[in-house]
Amino acid sequence: MGMGMSSSRGRKGSKRTRRAAMADINVTPLVDVMLVLLIIFMVTVTLPAVGVPVELPESRAAPVEEQPDQITISIDRQGTVYIEEDAVPAGGLADALAALDRGGEPPLIVLRGDRSLDYGRVMQVMGELGRAGFTSISLVTEGSVTAP
Repeated sequence: MGMGMSSSRGRKGSKRTRRAAMADINVTPLVDVMLVLLIIFMVTVTLPAVGVPVELPESRAAPVEEQPDQITISIDRQGTVYIEEDAVPAGGLADALAALDRGGEPPLIVLRGDRSLDYGRVMQVMGELGRAGFTSISLVTEGSVTAP
């Protein structure tokens, strides 16, 4: 045995020292998971709600809150009508609207029309919506900062 060195190994009657439990929490994996979730959230929030490409007109109207049971109807530049992402054949809008499962109270209709459309085409679609019993219709526009 060396001088001045104490060893607790193998000595009788000596106190054994215990190592204290490590009380630190490693937060690096938690931060990694949270950053990945944040990126996924940011990507999914910025995706468009409906995949039909429509160039919306500009307006300074107040935004309307989305409802879970709303139905989105889009009219593209060529005048083709889409219910959600499904194209409606020409002349078949009335049948497609009648086939929608309403459940009871008619859902909110969100109408997205391309800015280059003829006003008459939009009114034809709105007329069919009225005939089918859909009375709550919101028109979707892009935000604008300048007054018309």
